[in-house]
Amino acid sequence: MARRSTKTPPPDDFEERILDIDVVDEMQGSFLEYAYSVIYSRALPDARDGLKPVHRRILYQMNEMGLRPERSYVKCARVVGEVMGKLHPHGDASIYDALVRMAQPFSMRLPLVDGHGNFGSLGNDDPPAAMRYTESRMARATSLMVESIDEDTVDFTPNYDGSEQEPGALPAAFPNLLVNGASGIAVGMATNMPPHNLGEVVAAARHLIKHPGADLETLMRFVPGPDLPTGGRIVGLDGIRDAYETGRGTFRMRATASIENVTPRRKGIVVTELPYNVGPEKVRAKVKDLVSAKRIQGIADLKDLTDREHGLRLVFEIKNGFHPEAVLEQLYKLTPMEETFGINNVALVDGQPLTLGLKELLEVYVDHRFNVVRRRSEFRRTKRRDRLHLVAGLLIALVDIDEVIAIIRSSDNAAAAKERLMARFSLSDIQTQYILDTPLRRLTRFDRIELESERDKLNAEIEELTRILDSDAELRKLVSGELAAVAKQFGTERRTILLESAGQSVAAVPLQVADDPCRVLLSSTGLLARTATDEPLEQEAAARTRHDVIVSAVPATARGDIGVVTSAGRLLRLPVIDLPALPPSASTPNLAGGAPVSEFLELEADEAVLALTTLDESSPGLALGTEQGVVKRVVPEYPGNKDEFEVIGLKEGDRVVGAVELRTGEEDLVFITSDAQLLRFQAGQVRPQGRAAGGMAGIKLSAGAKAISFTAVDPAGEAEVFTVAGATGALDGTGQGTAKLTPFEQYPRKGRATGGVRCQRFLRGEDVLVFAWAGAAPARAAAANGSPVTLPERDPRRDGSGTSLTGAVAVVAGPV
Repeated sequence: MARRSTKTPPPDDFEERILDIDVVDEMQGSFLEYAYSVIYSRALPDARDGLKPVHRRILYQMNEMGLRPERSYVKCARVVGEVMGKLHPHGDASIYDALVRMAQPFSMRLPLVDGHGNFGSLGNDDPPAAMRYTESRMARATSLMVESIDEDTVDFTPNYDGSEQEPGALPAAFPNLLVNGASGIAVGMATNMPPHNLGEVVAAARHLIKHPGADLETLMRFVPGPDLPTGGRIVGLDGIRDAYETGRGTFRMRATASIENVTPRRKGIVVTELPYNVGPEKVRAKVKDLVSAKRIQGIADLKDLTDREHGLRLVFEIKNGFHPEAVLEQLYKLTPMEETFGINNVALVDGQPLTLGLKELLEVYVDHRFNVVRRRSEFRRTKRRDRLHLVAGLLIALVDIDEVIAIIRSSDNAAAAKERLMARFSLSDIQTQYILDTPLRRLTRFDRIELESERDKLNAEIEELTRILDSDAELRKLVSGELAAVAKQFGTERRTILLESAGQSVAAVPLQVADDPCRVLLSSTGLLARTATDEPLEQEAAARTRHDVIVSAVPATARGDIGVVTSAGRLLRLPVIDLPALPPSASTPNLAGGAPVSEFLELEADEAVLALTTLDESSPGLALGTEQGVVKRVVPEYPGNKDEFEVIGLKEGDRVVGAVELRTGEEDLVFITSDAQLLRFQAGQVRPQGRAAGGMAGIKLSAGAKAISFTAVDPAGEAEVFTVAGATGALDGTGQGTAKLTPFEQYPRKGRATGGVRCQRFLRGEDVLVFAWAGAAPARAAAANGSPVTLPERDPRRDGSGTSLTGAVAVVAGPV
């Protein structure tokens, strides 16, 4: 069966015409038409109001919808729908993206849309919510962009289908293009303009208004460089100077970072501001890749502590042993924490894309404002003249209102009344019609007074507007004054710091801390720190402060290890590099910048740190004394593969009360007991033992007595003995009672395992020593909180009684 044709046959008079067109010509013509459409209708901003068509249509339509700052928010979907249906013949995604950007305070230096909801995050790490969820209205600054748009200040053109009218540019009461910048990619050209500070740009524009011949150097005194919404730093100003002169240039943006103690143990780099259009997620991802590839070293952890209250806060925790300054330099070099911004000031001027410098951009804007204010003034003058014409006619009628009423009543119709009134009072058609339309209640004597007042006011306003229109100086003065008012209302402080250069380079600073000699210090309050050198600290200071009593100090190297001896008879290995370093200028013993022992070591509930020791196996060893009077010298053998050692085998119920590393082996060991007995004997009387040994008899204790202090004293130097007497039950480690400070030479040497000699006589109510210490002079004392305590004057009597203290003593120590 044959298939039936459904084609409609051509009419009888149809004449086939085929045009031969060169494909090259067709492609060129189509491409140029497309390129012009993209350049003019999409990608490039107008130099007058700084807006692309889509942004201009959004702001204009929001104004038409009445979405002013004092009104409530509406769904963004409604705004997008109105713009798309009436003005913008493109997809809703492009409109919503443009609206979102105008609401982001990190994208716009002066946001033009007041958004309510999720409008994305810095660097577009998190996209905005869908437009059916977010809400918006005009920002306060947008009112200035559309101000007086209904007063014939700008030209309007038909929309895409001729059913609506849209402005070719907004009145723009502030230089939006320079303040908020712009970016866009057209065909064969692109624009990329950074934001600036409103106050600075307005100051430059006002100077240009007053001095039209001002040069670039003068204008740059007002606008030294961009002011980015995200703050940060701009490094190098030569590229900015080039951009302001030629319209093209580059500059480097750097994050704002500081080096802080992020934990008691470690320093860190805290980033509070990132380069423009760079988000924290982008930085975190890049750093993670670099650390995984081992291209960047020294970062122990990265935390994003950003919140609404404190703003951006990225914390890079630096590994111990690395210089934070060198790590920061690596971050600038390898991550988006330093980015380059290429300025390309391409904008439309009279429909033509031009590359403009700073002065040209200001001139185009200022000329636009001159035109807007001039047209506004002409519009207002015309309106006032029209109103004055009506008021004048009404006043003429009020002079003889009875005759006017009589003419109207005696006329056959309104047309006849109108003609008779015009002939009788020499009124114009408009005046006569206005009189006829005016209700009788307006024709009172009081209304005549109001009309005369209105007439005088209109005459004054017309005179003022005429003066502005007739005088270029007055016009410039008005435009300059309006700009000054805008800057006063919306101006803010500069956020971006401009730097001629990056400052002193840290390229010469090694990444890792060198294994330089240092000293590790332990304070009376349990703070640990290391010094910058191995030189002893000065003992005397102009004024004593908290944490200035150093109970133990040992020489070390920055990348070495030391030992920490505890009351449980344990020695714990501690890497020196983990300890906070005191400033090189610290010449007095003050560990306020140290970190507590608990940050580095895990101790039992009743375990305390007694002393520090080197792990040098060539030293004479470590001397320990226990509460039950046992003494021990430990052979210095510390395997490098262990972090914890037992240095004495304690009996049940016993504990170590003192530990000290011997320097020469010729020191005197000193026990002081709770019943005020002091035993001094040579260290040579104690045979060195292995780490697991339990020691030997050190002092013979009386019934019920305990050893409360064990130290080592160099007999060649000056030394002192400090004791505090109190009542039974006061053995809590704090000395509050009667105290005595005695020269060490008053106490003779005795043999090991003997009872010693009395070191303080008890007064009435006293029966025990609550605190005791012997060591190198001069002695320093501190309370439990580290506050200094003044010790009494020296008492030359070996067994004399004590004197009252001004405060409780928790720790006493000699020079370090």
